[in-house]
Amino acid sequence: MMTEGAVQSLSIGEVAERTGLSVHALRFYEREGLLVGPVQRTSGGRRRYTSLDVDWLLICVRLRESGMPLADLKHFAELVRHGPGNEAERLRLLDAHRQRVDAQIQALEECRSVIAWKVGVYAEHLARDEAGGLWDPTA
Repeated sequence: MMTEGAVQSLSIGEVAERTGLSVHALRFYEREGLLVGPVQRTSGGRRRYTSLDVDWLLICVRLRESGMPLADLKHFAELVRHGPGNEAERLRLLDAHRQRVDAQIQALEECRSVIAWKVGVYAEHLARDEAGGLWDPTA
């Protein structure tokens, strides 16, 4: 049981469950320097994580899911590890990534528009029982 103010100590399996990352991925993140602090170890050498580690990993998961390159994530983690004084550089890195994500969203919206148009074309032709011959390469 935790006492108030105590730092929660979590096993690698518990962190994997909370973050959706595999145990292998967690070890990879540690090896690649993607964490903002060192992972504590028990006297037996087992990794122990804190709730702050989990919070950071959840941010990392979202950044990776949104397409942030590993090198950028590594650089961001390095900046955070160095502490105050580099916030402008962190902002530049995050803003550049946000712009890439915005461009991806715009491209996906354009794709969705084309798909919706084609769905409408097929639905209309099927409703009128006039679907025969739509994009028929044998005609």
